[in-house]
Amino acid sequence: MPNNIENRGLTDREMLQLCLELEKGRCRSISNTLLETSHKELREVYKQCFDNAEQNQSKLFEIMSNKGWYKVEPATTEQIGKTQAMMQNNLHPDDQF
Repeated sequence: MPNNIENRGLTDREMLQLCLELEKGRCRSISNTLLETSHKELREVYKQCFDNAEQNQSKLFEIMSNKGWYKVEPATTEQIGKTQAMMQNNLHPDDQF
């Protein structure tokens, strides 16, 4: 669908991009709240909300990716190795001393 500037409407791509950004923000917000919640039952509610937001985000990403509107480059073996090493160091920081 071409850009609809004359009528000030949004294209399908723009709408999906906005929805995707909203779901990403929801995931960040809910995860921060979840980490700060000590009440067991309330934590479960936030976990369900997070799972729902994450599923929505994943579906939106998949739709955009399938249409070629959200492209990501596959990681190289070297990038994966560096990330694994960094995560190992962060998981076991005492091993460095």
